Amino acid sequence: MVRRKIPGSRGGGRNRYEVGYCKPPTHSQFRPGQSGNPAGRRKGVRNFMTDVKRTLAMPVKVKEGGRTRKKSTQESALMLLREKALQGDQRALDRLLELGVRFNNDEAESGLTQALPANDQAILAAFVAEFAADAMTSATAKSPDDLTSTLGPSSDKKAPK
Repeated sequence: MVRRKIPGSRGGGRNRYEVGYCKPPTHSQFRPGQSGNPAGRRKGVRNFMTDVKRTLAMPVKVKEGGRTRKKSTQESALMLLREKALQGDQRALDRLLELGVRFNNDEAESGLTQALPANDQAILAAFVAEFAADAMTSATAKSPDDLTSTLGPSSDKKAPK
């Protein structure tokens, strides 16, 4: 392998700088403190999620009952999916039902709640038992007899300071 010296590489003498793969000439390297992208990101550049939301919100003209109406792209796509499902398209029906299960799951409205796993139920039962035991011991400790014994006999004398 022949080592060659690139003009302007500033590698002379015994500290030779070898130019090669991942070793650019020193004259073309970034200087300390210099950014590799000095202009930075262009202002107003949107990310993909913003573009998707904007596209789905864009109005589209839809014929409905002989009249032309403006609806969002998202709503129009859902209406089209519904129509295909009602016509018997199995894939459209599966997707529509999946969306229904995913977004129509109001637990308070349906009255259905998920059962807790057995280990979670055991943790809750142990907590309730511990809480009940603490409540029982604190209730027996604070009976009226215990309160007078902790306060001492009642007397009209003032306590020494």
